[in-house]
Amino acid sequence: ERFACAMSYMGTYAPDRQPKLEDFLFGAARALPEMPFTVAGPQYPPSVPWPRNVRHIVHLNPRWHPHLYSSSRLTLNLTRREMVMAGYSPSVRLFEAAACGAAIVSDNWPGLDSFFVPGREILLPASASEIVRYLRELGDGELRAIGLAAQARVLAEHTSQQRAQAFEREVEAARGQRVSLVNSEAVG
Repeated sequence: ERFACAMSYMGTYAPDRQPKLEDFLFGAARALPEMPFTVAGPQYPPSVPWPRNVRHIVHLNPRWHPHLYSSSRLTLNLTRREMVMAGYSPSVRLFEAAACGAAIVSDNWPGLDSFFVPGREILLPASASEIVRYLRELGDGELRAIGLAAQARVLAEHTSQQRAQAFEREVEAARGQRVSLVNSEAVG
């Protein structure tokens, strides 16, 4: 089989993300005990109530990140509270997974829809029951299409080169506005 697990998540333990991990991934895993799930990341305390069908990998070498993403039907993205409150603050992992063509399910936060189109490039479930529905009802082809759409978006708009060029355009625009202000003050 192409997929080693139904859904994966990669991230270091964080107290503010843990409730979402337990709701989304653990909840789906408990509802689908016949399906395997994977969590990769360090610092999870011994008290974490891992469902039986959730494999925990303490450390995954970065060279294996693409393999995890591409071997999961869905990849979960969870955002730290501070980043959600700031808005428009995606994690690097979100772009890493998208660049690998992973079908991503994510918590929702202000500005996410400016990076990916919900329902076409990313799925935004409100609960584990929606994730269960995705896993039961969406075929591999549908999930692959979502992952490929996210990948195309990342490669077209979110590579380091595009970000550097956008930054340079903003600096030039700001510099131009400053010159205009200085010139208007000199004239006035």
